[in-house]
Amino acid sequence: MSKRINISSGVMWESKVGYSRAVKIGNIIAVSGTTAIINGEVKGENDYYIQTKTILEKIRTALIEAGAGMEDVIRTRIYVKDISNWEAVGKAHSEFFGKIRPASTMVEISALVDEKMLVEIEADAYKSDAE
Repeated sequence: MSKRINISSGVMWESKVGYSRAVKIGNIIAVSGTTAIINGEVKGENDYYIQTKTILEKIRTALIEAGAGMEDVIRTRIYVKDISNWEAVGKAHSEFFGKIRPASTMVEISALVDEKMLVEIEADAYKSDAE
């Protein structure tokens, strides 16, 4: 049986809601929905591109802590408040995943927890050389 490793980013929501930034079991790493909050503030207010880049940097940090990297991502799920901004989101996503090209979904949603949040992203990774 593979050991479960919970990875925390230390934000208050993790204990309040009962989740981990990421969970690794064997070769699989699941990264929770991630937003552009840095030190309690939403970074890139009104900017889909900056928020997406910030989120993907946070996802990369969680993956590194789990012993993986962006090249191990097999799927992303992108939630946006206004789908007409898909190109800005797609540009940032492509900067991180252009050569990796994971399976991906982008959908419009009505709201996120904070009205300043424009984007939320989840990622799943598979690390083939995991213990």
